[in-house]
Amino acid sequence: MLQLLDHVDKVRRKVAPLATQKHKAEFGQFMTPSSVARFMASLFPASAMQTCTLLDAGAGVGALSCAFLDRWAAGEFGFAKVEACAYEIDPALRIHLAQTLAAYGERLAVKSRIVTDDFIAHAAMLCKQGQGGFTHAILNPPYKKINSHSEHRLTLRTVGIETVNLYSAFVALAVALAAPGGQIVAIIPRSFCNGPYYRPFRDFVLERAAIRHMHLFDSRSKAFKDDDVLQENIILLLERGGQQGDVTVTTSTDGSFDDLVTHTHPFNRIVFPDDSERFIHVPTSQERNAIELSAAIRYSLENVGVKVSTGPVVDFRLKEHLREMPESGTVPLLYPAHFAGQNIKWPKLGSKKPNAIQRNAETEKWFYPNGFYCVVRRFSSKEEKRRIVASVVQPNTFGDAEMLGLENHLNVYHDNRRGLPEALARGLAMYLNTTGVDENFRRSSGHTQVNATDLKMMKYPSRNGLIALGEWAKHSGEPTQNMIDEQLDNLAVL
Repeated sequence: MLQLLDHVDKVRRKVAPLATQKHKAEFGQFMTPSSVARFMASLFPASAMQTCTLLDAGAGVGALSCAFLDRWAAGEFGFAKVEACAYEIDPALRIHLAQTLAAYGERLAVKSRIVTDDFIAHAAMLCKQGQGGFTHAILNPPYKKINSHSEHRLTLRTVGIETVNLYSAFVALAVALAAPGGQIVAIIPRSFCNGPYYRPFRDFVLERAAIRHMHLFDSRSKAFKDDDVLQENIILLLERGGQQGDVTVTTSTDGSFDDLVTHTHPFNRIVFPDDSERFIHVPTSQERNAIELSAAIRYSLENVGVKVSTGPVVDFRLKEHLREMPESGTVPLLYPAHFAGQNIKWPKLGSKKPNAIQRNAETEKWFYPNGFYCVVRRFSSKEEKRRIVASVVQPNTFGDAEMLGLENHLNVYHDNRRGLPEALARGLAMYLNTTGVDENFRRSSGHTQVNATDLKMMKYPSRNGLIALGEWAKHSGEPTQNMIDEQLDNLAVL
């Protein structure tokens, strides 16, 4: 039978450019290219069950349902019939969705219905009534933040789901509505893999489903290139109530899947057994990196006796106190732009950012005493080589300044808001700038932001080990990346 997905993809390419950015933002939906839809449908294991009940929430023009039904039509599933339930609230897309599903109904034993209700409200009602029981779900859910006191957030809480975005809400509800052994395939942003905001979502899913497959796109921009999406996306295959075992991890540069690479990993490389935050890592090679292999890197920041916080100076809230250049009665103010590698350029002439902030009763509480600190930029550019970039604040840069202002786009390692011993600050910066740390961070983080919580959850060498690394750094000038990485490999358990 002619695959209708090719026709639907033409409809997608015709419809997508007509939607305004405002419309896309309102609905939070980006339609799935046919190549991605086919790949997602291919992840479902073969099944000989008689009746398949399929959920497609946020169905758009129907590409994902098409890919699934095309696979059935090709004889890859043994279903006698399929009951498809598609949710779509956009009336412009529903017209195409209805035509698509009707075309399948003329050729296959498919009974389909389109639900126009809000998926979160309707699915929550089904959960409370004990309904659902979907054997299969295939999703490209909307991506949009949920406000803390919104109707969606309150509704989700009634069924035990606490989350901050529509995409994670849709996946959690799909898991909740799945029958035992039900298979869920979803393409979603990778931001759920780490950070505190998605911790309840990770708990919800991991307690109810097994991860069977993860696919990562190496390029941030090509999977949804028609919609100019720069979010890093991941495809998941989950099994409701499944016994967790090894996980298949595939990668490709983009949605053509021409360079698909496949590896299998034990689950303890996906979610580390001793990680209370349950960060989800996506290893992209069979080899364990230096962080995983080293017996010396097993300490928490608390063990090390160091704290990390977001820089306390929020400039737009203190705008009237900012000064372009230092003057009498001001304190040095440091932004990421003041750091280049291990060098500090302050004051920075011609910078768009101020170099100083007034010291007075209103600003005093936001300052740290001048001293040695390790700082990490909170943001990197979309395609930057490194996510974690660490530098050292050196007190002699600021003359006789007693206090420092550390701006909110920096993460700061400190000792109860005071400076660190020089060797410890330098050792932290050296460690954080290793290739191993950056690789390890990327395995659990799909966004360009590095939060203080992310740094807090990492493992570190011991305090003595970091000090030894810092003493080496003090006498090494500007070490190369290879030199830094070699020191990590040579770390002894101190």
